[in-house]
Amino acid sequence: MVLYFIRHGETSWNVEGKMQGQTDIPLNENGIRLAQETAEGMKEIPFDLCITSPLSRARQTAEIVLGGRKVPIIEDARIEELSFGNWEGIGCRPENYAVPTPIEEFQKFYTEPFAFVPGEGGETILQLCKRTKEFWDEVTAKPEYEDKTILIATHGCALRAILHNIYEDKADFWHGFVPVNCAVSVVEIKDGNAKLIGDDRIYYNAKEVVNHFNVKKMFEE
Repeated sequence: MVLYFIRHGETSWNVEGKMQGQTDIPLNENGIRLAQETAEGMKEIPFDLCITSPLSRARQTAEIVLGGRKVPIIEDARIEELSFGNWEGIGCRPENYAVPTPIEEFQKFYTEPFAFVPGEGGETILQLCKRTKEFWDEVTAKPEYEDKTILIATHGCALRAILHNIYEDKADFWHGFVPVNCAVSVVEIKDGNAKLIGDDRIYYNAKEVVNHFNVKKMFEE
């Protein structure tokens, strides 16, 4: 089994620095272009199946990457992004931070993710890890998938939560940084063992990456 995990392309809220969470924001023009360039780089991969978050930015990305190939697409809500509750739509960068989010609390999302407490109605990182682990355990254990190549379209935080199942450093949730739009990680599963064989690959010009930041430095600058 080979699993290709991709974060969705860029959205207007990514550009504006707003918390998206489970708010359904579609790809913007640049996000579509990034997905198209990623599709070109992945056009020779023989996908058998696609599993996507139901949110439109993830599904759009998956459909663009598949490029019209007759591949079944399954939606699974367990790989939706973390819910920020009533904080969604609020600015989340130091330069555009907006009330009522307590900045000292929100910054824990990056600096101490397992201590992060979201807005009312939101999820913790541990809750996200629980639902994505249920997804991971189910997909990786299915006998009918054991020889398949699967595209999985999800979100930045959800992607890290899924791969938390195989990252060696369990204390480093972000694996060093937030994955950029359309970053691709590849996992091979053989004889029940999962191995990361591709780590945050991008298929477009690296100079275009503007949100590939080290989370430990984000609030120190």
